[in-house]
Amino acid sequence: MKSLFAVIIFLGFSILSGAQERIAIKHGPYLQNLKETEVTIAWVANKPSVGWVELAPDDNSHFYQIERPKYHNVSNGLKNISLVHSVTITGLKPGTKYRYRIYSQEVLDHRGWEIMYGRTAATAVFRVQPLTFTTNDRNKPETSFIMVNDVHENADYLRQILEVADHGAVDMVIFNGDMMNYFIDEAGMFSGFMDAAIDVFAKEIPMYFARGNHETRGPFAFDFHQYFSQGEPNLYFMIRQGPVCFIFLDTGEDKPDSDIEYSGISDFDNYRTEQARWLSEAVKSKDFTEAKFRVVIAHKPPVTAGGLLWHGQKEVLEKFVPILNDANTDIMLCGHLHRHLIHKPDDKIKFHVIANANRVALKGTVKDNQLELTVIDLNGNIVDKLVLEK
Repeated sequence: MKSLFAVIIFLGFSILSGAQERIAIKHGPYLQNLKETEVTIAWVANKPSVGWVELAPDDNSHFYQIERPKYHNVSNGLKNISLVHSVTITGLKPGTKYRYRIYSQEVLDHRGWEIMYGRTAATAVFRVQPLTFTTNDRNKPETSFIMVNDVHENADYLRQILEVADHGAVDMVIFNGDMMNYFIDEAGMFSGFMDAAIDVFAKEIPMYFARGNHETRGPFAFDFHQYFSQGEPNLYFMIRQGPVCFIFLDTGEDKPDSDIEYSGISDFDNYRTEQARWLSEAVKSKDFTEAKFRVVIAHKPPVTAGGLLWHGQKEVLEKFVPILNDANTDIMLCGHLHRHLIHKPDDKIKFHVIANANRVALKGTVKDNQLELTVIDLNGNIVDKLVLEK
């Protein structure tokens, strides 16, 4: 009898202990779509919570010296109660370094206008240095970036290629699609590549994501925008950093919308037409026309290594390329083919196109009127190099 009583007590304490698991930051934080005057900071908590960011200048003051301004995860005037948090901060100064701290406060109960709060989780600023980021600056004379693509949820490979490409010495990292095989759930996404990205660089170096065709596949594909480019109205957008204007395009799926593999869920032909209308206006903006170099990031290239173009690539060629030809585009950086290919300008495509392979990193450096693009393999060897001059 005593043994049974002890078992009951043990189970009771076990259940109580599980129910009282403390709130924690489960994934993140990570920087999204950093610009000259704004940034989006995202993270995931393990319990429903309200989230916010505290921001401080990078001066000699301690983070605790004064109360720092708070920026909340808000939608339409209400603080979101969520597991996934993203906070877009605007009104920042170009080329300026900031310190930041994220918070999630658990919401235990919400009835009518009454809310019961629990504990709070936050990143550390006392015994370790606060996290930082530096805003973009179009007047910066030089910039650098790393692009990787077609990782297909190989987190170990991602860590290795970022290390050999010297990720800590660049302004940004670009994910150019197919980072996963299928978007099934949040856990698979973070274990597949995002936890590695956060651990290696994304807390302090911004990541920009051009969606690939594999990110459109699976039930979790509908949640993509909740985790990436959250501050943008669409998954296609434009940014300036130093002498470069980057346009990010979402090239969608690679086969016709009616293909049996898509089970009637795709409408990418209309989506690419919508993007083309946006692109025709974007290339007229001062951000684009006044940049020394104009770089387009798109997962599917308008070229192929022999053979014929698939439908999605043909759409890129027919809908995007004519606009980019007329806009004096310098280069389009792509993936998708799983092999290295450089297309030189011709009568049909009047700018360079690089299709980056899936087991290398493409490192770009802009300095002294040159855009240098270097392809680096897993052993740190230079596979190829292209230099554009202005």
